[in-house]
Amino acid sequence: MTDATAILQGLRARPKTLPTALLYDALGSALFEAITELPEYGLTRADLRLIDAHAADAVRALGGPLDVVELGPGGGRKAALFLPAVTARQPSTVFTAIDVSASALRECRHALEGIDTVEVRCVEATYLDGLRRAPRVPGARRLVLFLGSNLSNFDRRDALAFLRDVRAALLPGDALLLATDLEKPAAALLPAYDDALGVTAAFNRNVLVRLNREWGADFRLPDFAHEARWNAPERRIEMHLVAQRACEVHLRGEVLTFAAGESIWTESSHRFRADELRAWADESGFACIQQWTDPAWPFAHSLFQAR
Repeated sequence: MTDATAILQGLRARPKTLPTALLYDALGSALFEAITELPEYGLTRADLRLIDAHAADAVRALGGPLDVVELGPGGGRKAALFLPAVTARQPSTVFTAIDVSASALRECRHALEGIDTVEVRCVEATYLDGLRRAPRVPGARRLVLFLGSNLSNFDRRDALAFLRDVRAALLPGDALLLATDLEKPAAALLPAYDDALGVTAAFNRNVLVRLNREWGADFRLPDFAHEARWNAPERRIEMHLVAQRACEVHLRGEVLTFAAGESIWTESSHRFRADELRAWADESGFACIQQWTDPAWPFAHSLFQAR
């Protein structure tokens, strides 16, 4: 999904950047699933608690048969927990999984095999492209799941634009269940992105392994260290790969120079307020008809319905 031109443009920029999607090859997806099990990473447990407590409430609020689509389902754990609330109300359900990772889609399909009344369809694509391509179920209201706080990877302006694009792909009455991590002290957030076991560091540095394997680069992994930073004005965690010494890297005929201490910015993870999300719903053509929050790790599920 990412071409060499976009990679080189990012590595020529100041600061140097890489597309976040590069993190999610087969190994990266597996490492991210491991991250969600770490004691420091409270996001996934909060997400799962909210699904367990309120999936039936979300389904009940919408009424009628549902055509369920999940953007970025990963290994399918959240879908497996959510879908019984849908299947309890309708005799058959089509679930469409949209992800850039083929391995994640395979894992998702496997995770849902035991739900007899669910037909799983997989679309290997970016979120919006996949949503536009996914065939609709006649006579059903579409419910889009965007769980795991994936919206946090967008800059705020881009996040609002993304919500508008999702709304444009839906019909009035369709819905979006949006999961987002809420603001909390940096001291609680930073360990979630720099765990003691080093899994997140491996996840981040794997992007260099992928560039070496798929694009012929010659990054030396010992030359780059993982670093998580809290950017208070932007309310976001940033993941960086920091050069430990001055070095050169070759990629597609170009020589890329790194000064000691210079970083490659690989991912951002923004934090939100519950009232901010309700306002964004209104600005993007939705109405926020329900919102639930987890008290143990401040995290929100917001049910947006297309106006």
